[in-house]
Amino acid sequence: MPGEGVSPGEGRVAAEAVEAVFREERGLLLASLVRRFGDLDLAEEVTSEAIEAALRHWPAEGVPARPGAWLLTTARRRAVDRLRRDQAYAARLAVLAADAERAEPAPAPDASGSGPGFGSGSDELPDERLQLFFTCAHPALAAEDRTALTLRCLAGLTTPEVARAFLVPTATMAQRIVRAKKKIREARIPFRVPGPDELPERLPGVLQVVYSVFTEGYAASSGPRLQRLDLAEEAIRLARILHRLLPAERESAGLLALLLLVHARREARTGPEGEPVLLEDQDRGRWDRPMIEEGRALVVRALTGGPAGPYGVQAAIAALHDEATDVAATDWPQIVALYDVLRTLTPSPVVELNRAVAVAMRDGPGAGLALLDALAGEPRLRAYPPYAVARGDLLGRLGRDGEAAAAYREALELTVTEPERAALRRKLGE
Repeated sequence: MPGEGVSPGEGRVAAEAVEAVFREERGLLLASLVRRFGDLDLAEEVTSEAIEAALRHWPAEGVPARPGAWLLTTARRRAVDRLRRDQAYAARLAVLAADAERAEPAPAPDASGSGPGFGSGSDELPDERLQLFFTCAHPALAAEDRTALTLRCLAGLTTPEVARAFLVPTATMAQRIVRAKKKIREARIPFRVPGPDELPERLPGVLQVVYSVFTEGYAASSGPRLQRLDLAEEAIRLARILHRLLPAERESAGLLALLLLVHARREARTGPEGEPVLLEDQDRGRWDRPMIEEGRALVVRALTGGPAGPYGVQAAIAALHDEATDVAATDWPQIVALYDVLRTLTPSPVVELNRAVAVAMRDGPGAGLALLDALAGEPRLRAYPPYAVARGDLLGRLGRDGEAAAAYREALELTVTEPERAALRRKLGE
């Protein structure tokens, strides 16, 4: 509430300042508190209390010069007060702290990749989010729990917001988050960055969590909209943080490049009624050119200095699409070659599907259809709508309209989002 004598306008300014600080500093604040006290629940509770205190004090006293440091100091005091009142809680945290000391955490690199974690401009609030990334994405946690916890702790989404993002009841999502925190606590998962010998094994899991968040934003698994731009943008924000914290890791550059190059097409991907617009039909003048240029520069970084990783290769494919003036001018031979690399790095039926579509663009629909038909026995593709859609498109190009209609009907039965269902119904009407 605004303090006595504070105008409603001043109160709004202070509230907006708190919201801005919360978005920018929450992950930093939470990570610093978890590092200090070793408990996610405690860190979240005192972070919320510090935000509430800011809403009370800042309207009357003004926004401090270093708001993040103010919040950290307030939250630390609240945590210490709570531990003094609860000796059993304090004893449990002491055990966690001892475990953390024995874990010998590796220092997080700074922006140059050479020193301790960097902060938001004040010494009081070091950037320890990298440790929190690896804690939230620990392989001991279930995949769905890792994603939920990352959104809750690092993207700053509330539990209802995370639940809405994945279209599950809030109670279900709350259970997932509680389950993940309990696993961290009971398994004594250390809050630290893995050492150089562990990083190659652990980093892909962290990147996969961020990529999963983006994928749900790029193409919602269900619901009335094709895209969840808010979720996609949160994933990009997380990818930027990871890239800043791990500048020497080329796959973190590759992931950020991939997300930027794909998200650059967001305005052209849907029509006036929210219906999907195929790549070949998109107005490329609506693509975000500054974002594309940023992504292209990151692709160079991701592909330089050693063997390419899967995110770097996928980003290179996206860059070739974004550089072309139209579908006909796209370098399809190079895209097929990149899919040949990708299938050796991460073999999967989905990669083979995408490669088959690229082959169809290079060698004709008959060549692509032969590859798709060879994948018909893959269990993962039987319930995957893009496979049936791709077959329907190639069959239609070959003039086999009856078979194309059957493929589109199959895709319609599998598709959940209404915009995609409407597009398939139009295809069938043609």
